[in-house]
Amino acid sequence: MIAYIVRRLGLIVPTLFGIMVLNFVIVQFAPGGPVDQLVAQLTGAETDATARISGVQREVGAAQAAGQTGSRQGEGAYRGRRGLDPQLVEELNRLYGFDKPAHERFFQMVVNYVQFDFGTSFFRDTRVVDLVIEKLPVSISLGLWSTLIIYLISIPLGVAKAVRDGTRFDFWTSSAIIFGYSIPGFMFAVLLIVIFAGGSYLDWFPLRGLVSNNWEELSWPARIADYFWHLTLPLTAIVIGGFATLTMLTKNMFIEEIGKQYVITARAKGLSEKRVLYGHVFRNAMLIPIASVPELLIDILFTGALLVEIIFSLDGIGLLSYESVINRDYPVVFATLFVFSLLGLLINLIRDVAYVLVDPRITFERAP
Repeated sequence: MIAYIVRRLGLIVPTLFGIMVLNFVIVQFAPGGPVDQLVAQLTGAETDATARISGVQREVGAAQAAGQTGSRQGEGAYRGRRGLDPQLVEELNRLYGFDKPAHERFFQMVVNYVQFDFGTSFFRDTRVVDLVIEKLPVSISLGLWSTLIIYLISIPLGVAKAVRDGTRFDFWTSSAIIFGYSIPGFMFAVLLIVIFAGGSYLDWFPLRGLVSNNWEELSWPARIADYFWHLTLPLTAIVIGGFATLTMLTKNMFIEEIGKQYVITARAKGLSEKRVLYGHVFRNAMLIPIASVPELLIDILFTGALLVEIIFSLDGIGLLSYESVINRDYPVVFATLFVFSLLGLLINLIRDVAYVLVDPRITFERAP
């Protein structure tokens, strides 16, 4: 098992490299890079992002006063850049490293990533690693807690439905599951806000942030209570829309295992139903649900929590990555992609180890 873990850890490096190569190539063909984004903002209304290039503007203005600047760009330039001094555009390209060929920029990025240096955000003027560290706890909180709660609900409910298959309990719980599955999580989020967060009825829960503004001043028990107070509605929205698939998967796996010969033999030997279910059936039936942990967690981190973060004003890494794609903030795009990919690969390794812990008959050692 140790040799398998070492091999998998060794494969993480080339896998990450391949992911970064593929996405770097795709980004090169994406229209409207960060320079064009800033040029559009520079020629339009003043925004916070234009403060990032105020120093460049001053330098170009001084050069113009000294008679050092050239003529305006020609008609062949990108339309949004017409009317801007070419030296300003050159300075912007140099500022973001686009004055170098693509292959040089990529290999420089790889060298920096080996040193865990993700660069500086184009539009936030902040180190990317600081941004990721700042936003990651929010997304990790949503992902881990919602996954844990979904499993704590789905596994017992799936087992209960399998044991009571065809009964009224199975019918009514299936109806509730179908209802929860048919409505997206963000719709539940809006409904919860309207009912419980001061929308139209009750004002029991906060609407913004992961903790209160005075969290630092609270005692530790009060901090924990405040943290879960803010998480209640977002987690509820994610869990309601996420437990249906796992519940039905658990039920179907238990029903399939209950009908097998070894269960009939165990019952014939006089074992109690509880011993049969949790001593024999559970281990075999839980293999696929355990294998679903990475997919569920990554799905929540990538998609499920994104709109929930926006609705509840939770400034997590999902929202950060979405904004960085919209703004063509490439350092943040690649850094968040790198973090998500690394987490996904590590979680898949943990899944395989959990396979062996649940069923020792499974082995990843090579056959002699």
